Amino acid sequence: MAPSNDTVVMRVWRGDAGGGTFTDYEMPEVEGEVVLDVVHRIQAGPAPDLACRWNCKAGRCGSCSAEINGVPRLMCMTRVDELPPGQPVTVAPMRTFPIIRDLVTDVSFNYEVARRIPPFSPEEPTADGTHRMMQIDIERGQEFRKCIECFLCQDVCHVIRDHEENKAAYAGPRFFIRLMELESHPLDTLDRREFIRQEMGIGYCNITKCCTEVCPELIRITDNAIIPLKERVVDASYDPLSWLGRKILRRTKTSAADAAARAEATPPG
Repeated sequence: MAPSNDTVVMRVWRGDAGGGTFTDYEMPEVEGEVVLDVVHRIQAGPAPDLACRWNCKAGRCGSCSAEINGVPRLMCMTRVDELPPGQPVTVAPMRTFPIIRDLVTDVSFNYEVARRIPPFSPEEPTADGTHRMMQIDIERGQEFRKCIECFLCQDVCHVIRDHEENKAAYAGPRFFIRLMELESHPLDTLDRREFIRQEMGIGYCNITKCCTEVCPELIRITDNAIIPLKERVVDASYDPLSWLGRKILRRTKTSAADAAARAEATPPG
């Protein structure tokens, strides 16, 4: 269906886990609208049963993730007038995750990974009861805390997008951000590098930067998180000089495995 000058054709995927197809909806064009606006008008008109997630409509909650014209994007931050004119706007669910219905996918994989990550474990406060950090360390972690968990980076990452079997052993870019935030924190006492290599699968990533390209918060995922994590893992596992230096200077941290074992052995209360 080709749109007329004053309409827009939304080609929306309809279906569930059992299958589905794209359905065209020709809607009046409204100046300044984003894709989510048009989806809401479809729900209010020809397809009241159309399912999609959304919350803030301001690019803050990360709920309305979808693939628009084949590119993972937030529906609330994608203006219709910035898309190719005179062509249907294709809206599909994120391909990496199982479909629940229409544009809604099951992203529980991400929460399962999050539960496996050893949490922030700060050192004991100083004698005056406070912790102190340099401003540069505060700023370094601030970039990673901008993540809104839209999971667009997870969706576009071909390691899990094209290989479902990798999900059991690969965390994905969203959690490499989290791990880098923890590993670079000067007050944290855990060494997660072996955990990152063995259980989070950092070695699977071949730094194509596709995750960085789709991040709505403009986090430099590859340059500032994944590559530094890879360097840290290599230093820990394969660099004998780094190992010797840590032994001499006694700059060792508790491993994630030891911390978990200690927590299991400690009686509650």
